[in-house]
Amino acid sequence: MISEQTEMKLRGLGLDGMAEAYSRQRSGPDSAALGFDERLAMLVDCQWEYQENLALQRRLSYAKLRQSAALEDIDWNPRRALPRDLIAQLATGDWVRYHRHCIITGPTGSGKSWLACALAQKACRDGHRVLYLPAARLFRDLLAAASDGSMSRLIRRLMRPRVLVVDDWGLDSARRSQYRDFLELLDERTDRGSMLITSQLPPEDWHQLVGDPTLADAILDRIVHCAYRIKLEGESMRGPRTRPAGTPDPSPPAGRPMQPAELTSVRNHIKQRKG
Repeated sequence: MISEQTEMKLRGLGLDGMAEAYSRQRSGPDSAALGFDERLAMLVDCQWEYQENLALQRRLSYAKLRQSAALEDIDWNPRRALPRDLIAQLATGDWVRYHRHCIITGPTGSGKSWLACALAQKACRDGHRVLYLPAARLFRDLLAAASDGSMSRLIRRLMRPRVLVVDDWGLDSARRSQYRDFLELLDERTDRGSMLITSQLPPEDWHQLVGDPTLADAILDRIVHCAYRIKLEGESMRGPRTRPAGTPDPSPPAGRPMQPAELTSVRNHIKQRKG
């Protein structure tokens, strides 16, 4: 009876993790052999882990990441030309602690957004607040805020996350005024937070995208010069990535034409599929 009241009081105090651990200790035969200090330490550890997991779930919910991704699940296919050393360095989280930026470029389907979400998820696990925004939505928000006079409020909201993810930069064109407002956001976040930008366009082409050379120089100066850069290559990750065992690759190896034996193998495979 006393044990049940104790568990109820723990839950009433919001110590659900400790209450669960206390319940397991009562029902576990091995716990009776432990001393008071050991059992108390186990209760405190369980409560600490419970709160850490709860805080992580809140950060992930706030981040609104486009994809569920983790650095541990990276596909290291050589065709993607992923820089292992650089990604290992980013995984330490120092780039966030020192307010550096990260730019991920590559063709459509190369996994830019996935990798950005994986890095953002790692930042959440490290205790940082993250916010994911498609570039199109960000520029719409900037335009709307400029129209209704709420720019200061929007800038304050975008200052809260330690990492601001801007996905698919350059996919849609924007007005000069929107780029100017984006520059204001960059100025406010300088030495206060990190930016993680994905784009099909390399930074060398951003001048043409912005249109205004002076404005483009200012934007690039605030991002590129203190940014890590990852350039992805390879075929689209959205297509079929595996084939049944024994199925020949219908595409010829790069750098030489398909040989007659290879053509025959592919034709036979097609006939079998049709049959």
